[in-house]
Amino acid sequence: MIQILAAVAEAERERILERTNDGRIVAMELGVKFGRKPHSKSAFFWQLINQNQSEKIALERTRASRATYFRLKKLETKQKTSEIEY
Repeated sequence: MIQILAAVAEAERERILERTNDGRIVAMELGVKFGRKPHSKSAFFWQLINQNQSEKIALERTRASRATYFRLKKLETKQKTSEIEY
């Protein structure tokens, strides 16, 4: 009896995975962006970072978390590194 229920549950799980993957593929074809949405104050943050403002000033002016500041700072570093040609 338990084996039958396990088989039904496994089949249902496979159907769910198939449907979600199909939906994900369609969404990608339609140009839907996945992942974390950009922070609402990212543009202002970029200005402050480019002006070499201190962390404290940037956080006071934008009222964002330290994690957001350092995430954007890290992203900036990655972008600068990728722009450098070897």
